[in-house]
Amino acid sequence: MMDESNHWYGHSRILGRYCDLPDETPKRIQGFLQHGWNYLHGFPPNDHWCSPGYPRFIWSDVLRRRGWSMGRRGHYLIGAPWIYLLYLESELGVTSERKGTIWYPFHGWEKSSVNGDHARLADEIRNVETEPVTVCLYWLEYANPDIRRAYESRGFKVICHGERGSRWESKGRDFLRRQLIQLRRHRRVASNRLGSALFYGASVGCEVAVYGDPMQYEDERPEYGGTARRMRLWPELHGTHVDPGLAAEVARQELGFEYQATPEELRRMFGWKRVPGGAPAGGDAAGARRPEPSGRVTASGRPGPLRGARS
Repeated sequence: MMDESNHWYGHSRILGRYCDLPDETPKRIQGFLQHGWNYLHGFPPNDHWCSPGYPRFIWSDVLRRRGWSMGRRGHYLIGAPWIYLLYLESELGVTSERKGTIWYPFHGWEKSSVNGDHARLADEIRNVETEPVTVCLYWLEYANPDIRRAYESRGFKVICHGERGSRWESKGRDFLRRQLIQLRRHRRVASNRLGSALFYGASVGCEVAVYGDPMQYEDERPEYGGTARRMRLWPELHGTHVDPGLAAEVARQELGFEYQATPEELRRMFGWKRVPGGAPAGGDAAGARRPEPSGRVTASGRPGPLRGARS
């Protein structure tokens, strides 16, 4: 199955659907797929589990360049799974009137929790936001009644997109679809740290805000550079109000919209076989247009036909 993270948030299923593979079949990707926005090299610092010689499928060229500078090789630029979901679900969640703010507090994960004061953060949110607020918690925080209460007691609606799932479980298969529906319902998306949700929201027309205590992992890795590095690299994306046009453009760069591969390219890179007699991928999506071969999805990220070379 290569690595379990390839299947988190329904990523392998989204890409499989794009490639016209049966949805009930788990998709084994021959390589390692970046599973979230990352300002290091697309993977955690302790990436020893990425077997040498196998491809790294990443979202943006800046990650390829950082990875190269840090001794990583075998990068293929394909953009984020999110952009393939938008291609397949061009109308999902679209509403005539968007209202309120969806707020994503920085969260921990199964092997590391976050230190921070949710009650204090909730007070700051209440002082800033002027419309109804929906707070979306990761499933671990959502399972903690004290954390939920910190937001619910201040009048916020609290939701969860679900668990991130695995290759065989159905828990996370619709995670990104649920997130897309919520983002398209809200006028603003906000968080106390830059992250995937902010860029996803900006890519579908949400106003963006980043404010509040950024919180910390209990064992936060120094390689990331912390809040100081995020502020230094993206000062214009921090604050209670961010320029919408700028946020949308940065989102397109960070999510790698220009590197969207064709179904044929993805099947070749992932080691997937075409379904005999299958229809073109994405052909059933409302208003979807099958992309032309990009010529960009090479190991180096430079224009040219898809090859087996490594960067």
